[in-house]
Amino acid sequence: MRAKFFGLCAATAVLAVFAADDPMQSMPDGPGRDAVGKVCTQCHGMDNIRKMRLDKDGWSDEISQMIDRGAEGSDDEISAVTDYLVAHFGKDSKVLMNSAPIAELKAVLGFSTDEAKAIVAWRAQNGDFRDWQDVSKVPGVDASKVEAKKDLMAF
Repeated sequence: MRAKFFGLCAATAVLAVFAADDPMQSMPDGPGRDAVGKVCTQCHGMDNIRKMRLDKDGWSDEISQMIDRGAEGSDDEISAVTDYLVAHFGKDSKVLMNSAPIAELKAVLGFSTDEAKAIVAWRAQNGDFRDWQDVSKVPGVDASKVEAKKDLMAF
């Protein structure tokens, strides 16, 4: 049991190191992704973005605030960032369970810190989830909570 726990901890630590090297690693592909990397990652990591779900006006306001704080990009880049964020992190966007960081699992799906860490560690050790039933089998995660949020998950 101890060996399994330490293995999960080690896998989580390895993920954290790789994520720190490339903040865009966990972001979905799509038009505007490179602009997000250029404009947004100078000041913060992607967890700030991934845990939010805003409509176009909300993302426009958020980006305006970032520009006021020093974010830089051309008009075309800012437009691409807005479109990307609305497409992938809009009001109705699902959580990509095979790349979601702890912050997103907590903020959007309501998992506790321990549950979110268990999901990320399980994923690191076992690979991608196929469906919500896989997530419900993660030790330390409340299966009824997973089932209640299954419509907000994508695989």
